Amino acid sequence: MNLESSLTELKGIGDKTAQVFSRAGIDTLEDLIGYYPRTYDSFQEPVGIADLTDGQVMAVCGFIEKTLSVRRLNKFQIITGKIRDGQETVAVTWFNMPYLRSTIKPGSRYVFRGRVKKKGKILVLEQPAVYDLFQYAEKVKQLQPVYPLVSGLSMNMLNKCLTQALAELDLSKDYLPLEIRKKYELAEYNYAIHQIHFPKDFHEMLLARKRLVFDEFFLFILALRRLKEAREEIIHSYQLKKGSDTQKLLGGLPYELTNAQKKVWRQIEEDMTKQQVMARLIQGDVGSGKTILAFLALIMAAENSAQGALMVPTEVLARQHYEAFKKLMAQQGLTYKAVLLTGSLTAKEKKEAYQQIESGEASVVIGTHALIQEKVVYQRLVLVITDEQHRFGVKQREALGFKGELPHTIVMSATPIPRTLAVILYGDLDVSVIDELPAARLPIKNCVVNTSYRPKAYAFIQREVEKGRQAYVICPMVEQSETIDAENVVDYTERLQRQMPETICVEYLHGKMKAREKNEIMERFLKQEIQILVSTTVIEVGVDVPNATVIMIENAERFGLAQLHQLRGRVGRGDHQSYCIMVHGADNQAVAERLEILNRSNDGFEIAAKDLQLRGPGDFFGIRQSGLLDFQIGDVFADASIMQSANEAVGEILEQDTELSLEKHLDLRKKLIGYTKNELENLNI
Repeated sequence: MNLESSLTELKGIGDKTAQVFSRAGIDTLEDLIGYYPRTYDSFQEPVGIADLTDGQVMAVCGFIEKTLSVRRLNKFQIITGKIRDGQETVAVTWFNMPYLRSTIKPGSRYVFRGRVKKKGKILVLEQPAVYDLFQYAEKVKQLQPVYPLVSGLSMNMLNKCLTQALAELDLSKDYLPLEIRKKYELAEYNYAIHQIHFPKDFHEMLLARKRLVFDEFFLFILALRRLKEAREEIIHSYQLKKGSDTQKLLGGLPYELTNAQKKVWRQIEEDMTKQQVMARLIQGDVGSGKTILAFLALIMAAENSAQGALMVPTEVLARQHYEAFKKLMAQQGLTYKAVLLTGSLTAKEKKEAYQQIESGEASVVIGTHALIQEKVVYQRLVLVITDEQHRFGVKQREALGFKGELPHTIVMSATPIPRTLAVILYGDLDVSVIDELPAARLPIKNCVVNTSYRPKAYAFIQREVEKGRQAYVICPMVEQSETIDAENVVDYTERLQRQMPETICVEYLHGKMKAREKNEIMERFLKQEIQILVSTTVIEVGVDVPNATVIMIENAERFGLAQLHQLRGRVGRGDHQSYCIMVHGADNQAVAERLEILNRSNDGFEIAAKDLQLRGPGDFFGIRQSGLLDFQIGDVFADASIMQSANEAVGEILEQDTELSLEKHLDLRKKLIGYTKNELENLNI
């Protein structure tokens, strides 16, 4: 067996089981051993019932009093009882596990382990796992890996397959040169991959994790650095000149660009007139005015009888940009033709768009990933812009580039990342920062509250809606979970619909919905047919809804600061005062202090820097910037120091061996070729 071997080479894995693994992205043994735990569970000694704490996962040793009761509630069967450990008792609840009535013998002692939740004046142990005393004693102090699962895939199946694969594979050859491993105190790969899945203790797991995080950052940075070096040598054949239409447009705008916008526009304009191919990142906070710079660049390309394309992550956002561009052309008396290209267009509309793009009639093309489909042929594409580009893998960015003759590239991001990290993460790009907001923007008013504030928040939202405004409510989950205590979109929407008057339309939106449904909901919200939209973070990179003035974020403690700031950016886009209400469900001083940073500041870059300071080695498996900079195991914030070490190591290796041709670097060269073909093209950075 080797890393490329199919999963079906393992004992007990037939085609049907392999399909289940495939849904989790596991097709080969390399995929399997690279499917890292999401977190680890540490089993502690049982505590007395009197010592149980609300909100914590804890274990108690005791027996069930009498027989367990079963009752039905909607789709759930609820099993209830009482655990006694002497003088004290605690209520216990299970959902949809009626078989426990026959497996748990009243009077026999067990260890019950689950989350403690306060309901009214009493504590309840919810959905606890049940162990006999010997089973639990074996688990105490051990780290149990917890993997992200898909339907049909269990922890037990993963553990069995991993045990077998790690026993069969020879992983002794390490691609990282010995001097790099020594200098940065990195474990061997073979040791790291065993310990990440089956750690002896917390210390061993941290050693393994450090090596694997280093690998992930190292290969990414090395690939980008070589990509940038290759790009810098490329000379394109077209010659663009500065034009008068961009100057005319700047003079005709009803506002003046900020100094930061002017500076970045000069950089773009200079880059576009050079013979070298431009590759520039425009990093600007929410509302800093990146879109007008994109439009200026598109007009400059059009004025040179060429084409520019703007690719965005959602259809609704594409349509919004398209309408805004057309309106700008009409206002300024310019005649450049723009076309919209998205997946939901009819066959006839697509055919017409393709013809206008191929003939050159369309100077500007705005759309989603439909822009990179095979049928789209550009006449003279010299500029490619991707907006909110962390939503596109590197491969998608490159695919759009291949549609033209070595076109200039601009990528735009509102993700607040400290500049020190941005320079590393976007190593193939020159970085421009718009660090100034237009003066006319009203600052968002923030408040951080606990769940007891909820009735007041609902009343406030209702008053805003009655004034003609709209609101977002963000929940961390799509549906109810038996193991995670957090608000979910589906149940929350039903509760809010009952809470609000019938005249107020409350709907939900989440990432599991079909694209057509998501577009339809967002269109209705834009048209003010929906007043309150309950959503997951799918709206984080969304559309401009100037009429939305309130965003209420439930379980705010479950999001990273940078992501909370992104979510907050959904409001404050119109002329009316906007508000962000962050509700935390944890009775924890550290959580409140962390959220207080957002309460005090609306500056995304300041918030990102604070997040970087706050996140330390203990935060690896806590809050991640979900959807942002999705490395598989590394976290850009918590692992910033490892990233900087990886960047340093890449510099050292390339300084002595640019082509990686020395014998000690041959394994690294081989690894990099495989990485570039697979991971890099799919990584959402």
